[in-house]
Amino acid sequence: MDIPEEISNKIKKLNKKDKEKFLENYKKALIDPGEAIGTVAAQSIGEPGTQMTLRTFHYAGVAELAVPLGLPRLIEIIDAKKSPKNAMMDIYLDEKHRKTKELAKKVAERLEEKFLCDLCNISFDPEEKTLIMVTENKEARKTIKASAKSRELIFDKETNTITIKEKSLIKLKKLRDLLEKKRLIGVKGIKRCFIRKKEKTNDDDYEGFMLLAEGSNLKTVMGIKGVDPTRTTTNDIFQIYENLGVEAARNAIITESKKVLDDQKIEVDIRHNMLVADQMTVTGAIRSVGRHGISGKKGSVLARAAFEETEKHILTAAIMSETDPLIGVVENIIVGLPIPMGTGTVELRYSPKK
Repeated sequence: MDIPEEISNKIKKLNKKDKEKFLENYKKALIDPGEAIGTVAAQSIGEPGTQMTLRTFHYAGVAELAVPLGLPRLIEIIDAKKSPKNAMMDIYLDEKHRKTKELAKKVAERLEEKFLCDLCNISFDPEEKTLIMVTENKEARKTIKASAKSRELIFDKETNTITIKEKSLIKLKKLRDLLEKKRLIGVKGIKRCFIRKKEKTNDDDYEGFMLLAEGSNLKTVMGIKGVDPTRTTTNDIFQIYENLGVEAARNAIITESKKVLDDQKIEVDIRHNMLVADQMTVTGAIRSVGRHGISGKKGSVLARAAFEETEKHILTAAIMSETDPLIGVVENIIVGLPIPMGTGTVELRYSPKK
């Protein structure tokens, strides 16, 4: 039996009994030639997937942070949704900032986005045509003064009140809306950060405080002082793809889908998840498993037409003078030929004796 060289070198150290047991298990793990691995993977994930619940997971001590798991999250992954419903980040800290909660909090303050309306009381007086803002924050004052431009502005040092006057009521309302949306500090997309303590495990030697962030902005977060960019990750697969490449995105698809299945106590061999991830990323980009992705972009006209939008695919193929090579399963079933699986993977011809 042919065994990969790397595995062969490792089993040399085993005694005869353990070696035989390993080889027996290795044989069981091998697939038969011509095995329909795609069908097996689809059945292995799809069948238990029908029993999945529409549940939402709440982190202990963080009741207001809901993480969608179960069927909705699996659909997000398979459909390759560009913006997950509840984007989240696991932000790991460098050796210095993970030691104490206070240092972790400093990093959290750098990350959490704060708008002008969070640091300033804004009141609108339509009768006097004035905008009144009360704030002690110097950065907020600078932003207000810069946004006011040529408008009449009065600042009262004693009460920390800024009053802006404008003749046009419409322009004043627009200014109020603009000021409320002004981001003063933090990273765009990071709404809140929660500090959590992580213990050392067999799989991960990280020990200390880390941050759980609501929202995601992988590129910017990785460059923030105090963050460990080599460990920090997000559940937004497209952000991983855009910043770390297709291989990292493939691993994220495997990890995220396995996390969903494990949470539901569904045991699925990871190789099935790997096969799905391979198909989704084989072109170098992330494709969904649907008519707008893998199924709709197959090389076979008949295979595309058999899935959805039959008339569209047949008509387009006729206009473009496409031909079908008949090398897949679906197209061969349609025309009544043996499928290229199992015994159909080989061509045998009887050669009579002369």
